[in-house]
Formats: sequence, structure tokens, C-alpha cells
Amino acid sequence: MGPVRFLSLFLIAAACLAQAPKKPNVLFVLADDLGASDLGAYGADLHQTPNLDRFADSAVRFTQSYTASPVCSPTRASILTGKHPARLHLTIWREAAHNPPTNRPLLPPRAMDHLPLEEVTLAEVFRAAGYKTAHVGKWHLGTAEYYPQTQGFDYNVGGTLWGAPQTFFFPYSGDRYFREPRYVPHLEDGKTGEYLTDRLTDEALAILDRHRAEPLYLQLWYHTVHTPIEGKPEVAARYQQKIREGMNHVNAHYAAMVESLDENFGRLLKRLDELGLADDTIVVFSSDNGGFVNDWQGLPVTNNAPLRSGKGSLYEGGVRVPTMIRWPGVTRGGVSDEPVSSVDFFPTLLEMAGLAAPAGVRDGLSLAPLLRDPRAGLDRAALFFHYPHYYPTTSPVSSVRVGEWKLLEYYEDSRLELYNLVADPSEKSDLAKKEPERAQAMRARLQEWLTQVDAQFPLPH
Repeated sequence: MGPVRFLSLFLIAAACLAQAPKKPNVLFVLADDLGASDLGAYGADLHQTPNLDRFADSAVRFTQSYTASPVCSPTRASILTGKHPARLHLTIWREAAHNPPTNRPLLPPRAMDHLPLEEVTLAEVFRAAGYKTAHVGKWHLGTAEYYPQTQGFDYNVGGTLWGAPQTFFFPYSGDRYFREPRYVPHLEDGKTGEYLTDRLTDEALAILDRHRAEPLYLQLWYHTVHTPIEGKPEVAARYQQKIREGMNHVNAHYAAMVESLDENFGRLLKRLDELGLADDTIVVFSSDNGGFVNDWQGLPVTNNAPLRSGKGSLYEGGVRVPTMIRWPGVTRGGVSDEPVSSVDFFPTLLEMAGLAAPAGVRDGLSLAPLLRDPRAGLDRAALFFHYPHYYPTTSPVSSVRVGEWKLLEYYEDSRLELYNLVADPSEKSDLAKKEPERAQAMRARLQEWLTQVDAQFPLPH
């Protein structure tokens, strides 16, 4: 640990000791690849999510919640640091960072393949303030020297370098779907038929039980609903009988995975009630990027309609996700239409817990004003996105949203696309040629930001 980082954490700890009110627990639940319309509270037409829908009644539900990236690892880094992936140079997941495509018009930049230890994480701030800190589930932010236990977490259950398990059924290992053998560490004592989403919840509940009498920051970052698309067979069979022509969602196994996610979220809330901790625990639910709209074994995984496209894309379907936050004694249910970002979790959680922010640049804003009054707004001029890579849904692209307007700039052909998200939330009508002055002004603003954060760019071969 460098001297600047140590001093920053020391000052945080000293400030917290000087205040000494009761410290709230934090439970941060993150789904993987869950799309903007995958929950009942967000308009799902097949998936049954009664626990998350009920949670929305006591939380603030955000209708325009964005991830800082359309893929997993960069968003996770943005949550932990409050910094934009472009600033971190962590703009793609580890495996792709090592193997950029060489047969495309542009060569993507060599991005960071891990979260640097020099970055101050949420866990480090909470631990310096006297919290126990635990990570359960997907990590995907580097190899062993960058695992959660090196980034401020007292516990790491399941966090590893891989972004998905070989299977959601015990022993979660082998080479069934992915070329290299994979496993989920610390779960070796499971039983045949055990389901990963259930087991990770078991581990989180055990940590809650163990530390019921002390402040706890617990992040349960599920692998579900990432590929492989494997729901419990009996649940998938039930959903198969419910699918009708014209539905947005038609994948029974995906629906079963969503139901398991919801069921386990309900288990977490129930345990908080049983332990008498519900009134002392901040609960966050979100996803790391938009829903995966490509096929898995010949069937579309999900559908983000009415939003366009999905994971990997900077169209709305790739970066809009469900987000709900419950702050006991403050939130009483409500809906916020204010655009928010995954970089906002860092300052939000620190303010809610009464903790001082570490020194240094942060890109997020606290959402506390919206939690106190969902009709309020934030003093934010624009939201920025930068994905200088390829994915099945996109070529290298950057984007900016200013108010109701959104601009995308594609680097292969310098193409600009402009949309009014109020009039055209599905991004069907490109207005760049009809509004050239607005498009160029927004492009200039985007380029200024990219320069400010020292963003990396793709280059011609």
C-alpha cells in the first residue's frame, strides 16, 4: 500500500471514530447481465419476481439507471472506485484485454486486465471505518494478486479471475462450455444437484449470521443470469408452459434463472428481518450491464424491448439496468426518472453510511438527494460512455447523454448518431443529419471529456 493511499484511509478512520453514530450495514446485490425489462417491476411479461417487486415498494426504483460500461468488469470497477472505466483504462474484461481481434478494421487498445491495487475501493473505506467486509460471488477483476482479499475484503467466497462458471450446478467446474477449465473457489464441499445461486446465498447468510452484532459491508455479486443459461429444470419446465406468441421473453431457462435470483433475494430480506437488522441495513440491487440479446444454444437469451440492442452496445439496451435502493428511515417507496450511473454508488454509499470520501478524483455523484426525494434532480451536466472495443452488438464507440439527447460516435467510419430519448426511447430515428449543430456540439463535449480522462482509443491496422 502506497503512502498516499495509507494516509487517505487513516484520515477516513480517524474521522469516523470522531463521530461514532450507529453504523448501518450495507448489502449490495449485483446481478450479472440482467436486462432493463427482466423484472416484473420493470415490465417483464414472463419472469416472476415477487420479492424484488415487493422490495420496490419500500425502495427508490430508478427508471434510467445506467452502467458505466456495456460489459461486466469495467462496470464492477466503476462501482468499487467511483471512477469511470475510461479513466481507469479498464474498458473490457480480462480475457478480451489479452486477445483483441486482429481481423477487424481497427485494433482496440490494450486495456488494463485488473483493478490496480493503488485504487481505493469501497471495501477499503468501509474496513477503515470499522466494518467487516465480505465479497461473495463473481469478481472478474484480475488474477489472484488482485482478488477481493487484496482489495479491502475480509472475506472472499467465490471471487476469481473468471467471469462465468462452467455450469450452475455443483461442482461448477470442468470444461463443458468454455475452453479452459474453470471452477468457483471455496465451494468445494457442495452436494450433487446444488445450484450456484442458492449456494452463494447460503454463504452470504452465514456471514450475516456471524457478524450480526457488528457493522458489515457485504456485496453478493451473483453470476446469474450470465451464460451458461441453466435454470433449474423443474422451474424451466413450468415457464415453458407459460410462453406465448408475441412475448418479449421466450427463454424458459433464462426465466428460471431470474426466478432463482428473485427467490434468493427474498431469502436475504427474510434473514435481515429475522436477525432484526432490516431497519439498520442499506440494501442495493442492480446489474452490471444490459441484458444479453444474442442466442444461447439457438434461442435468444433475453429481450430489452422497448430499448434497442443489449450487452456490449452503447444503445440503451446495453447500458440501462434495473436499480433499486432502500435506505431505512429515509426511502418509503418511489420512482426516480433521473439518469444515474454505476459510478454513483461509491459516493452514495459513503454518504448514506456517514463516511468521508477518500482524496482523489471521482466521477460519481451521490444519489442521496434522490433517495430523500425521488422527484429531485442531480447537478450533472452529462453522462459519458466509452467502449473502444468490438462485441457482437457493436464496433468501437463512445457516447454522451445531455438531458434528453444522446449522441454516439463510431470510430470505424466516424459516424455520428443522435437520438432524442424522450421522443424516441427505442433509438429508431437518427437525427444527426437533421440536427447537425447539436450533433457537433455534443461531439465536441464528448471529445473534451475523453481527453480529460485520458481515454484510450482504437487504432487503424
